[in-house]
Amino acid sequence: MEGIQGASLDLLNARFGRQHYAPHTHDEFAIGVCVDGLETMRYRGERLYSAAGSVVVIEPGEAHTGGPAGPDGFAYVALYPSIELLGGISGSTEAHFRHPVIEDPRLGAALRLAHDALRLGKDPLEGENRLLGVLGTLVRRHAVKGSRPAERARADAGRIARTVATRLADELIDPPTLAEMAADLELSRYQLLRAFRDAMGMPPYAWLAQHRVTRARGLLDTGYRPAEAAPLVGFADQAHLTRWFRRVLGVTPGAYRNSVQDSVLRRPAL
Repeated sequence: MEGIQGASLDLLNARFGRQHYAPHTHDEFAIGVCVDGLETMRYRGERLYSAAGSVVVIEPGEAHTGGPAGPDGFAYVALYPSIELLGGISGSTEAHFRHPVIEDPRLGAALRLAHDALRLGKDPLEGENRLLGVLGTLVRRHAVKGSRPAERARADAGRIARTVATRLADELIDPPTLAEMAADLELSRYQLLRAFRDAMGMPPYAWLAQHRVTRARGLLDTGYRPAEAAPLVGFADQAHLTRWFRRVLGVTPGAYRNSVQDSVLRRPAL
């Protein structure tokens, strides 16, 4: 979706029965509210739970998992504002949140209303106003000042991980081996792997698969079919793309592409 202070904003409305997310990260904030059932996730080394009405805030670059905590599954709605959008609201370079699960029923209800207004697109001005109001309330009530929590990886591990991630992203189709990257950084394979895990929360192969899914998602957004997108981002075939797409996003590429097309037909741009 386009037009929120000149930046795109993705929306998600999903129900999950038994499937769990694989560890993955987002380039943007992921802000959602559980609307039914009970969700469990792994985030910053902790096992967390969010029930209906709970607001969940995942910061950019933070590895996390997610899935149902019980046999009845769970449902939630989420939106993905950029670092710049939330930073502009907070009045600082970035906004940080110490607690990823926030018990604030009024905020959760307001988030659902904003999500509905944006998704349905009947009144673009209402959608934008509700969104900015919700984000402002979130920052005012729950953001913290200062640096990220102590669980953040050390600066040296972060530097190594960023270097490796950049190279993997640049060589998406034919990525280097662990040994090649370690040699270039004058590290052992174990040192590289440990630094990458510490900083990213997952090994390089999983990060690369998640990045490929993100790139494939962008192609699907522009009209590519799953079978066309798969080789363009380094997956062996459509089945390989589907396995990782479902692990990372919880839906198949075909279902995601159909939802994007339906959304474009239903909702005018803001």
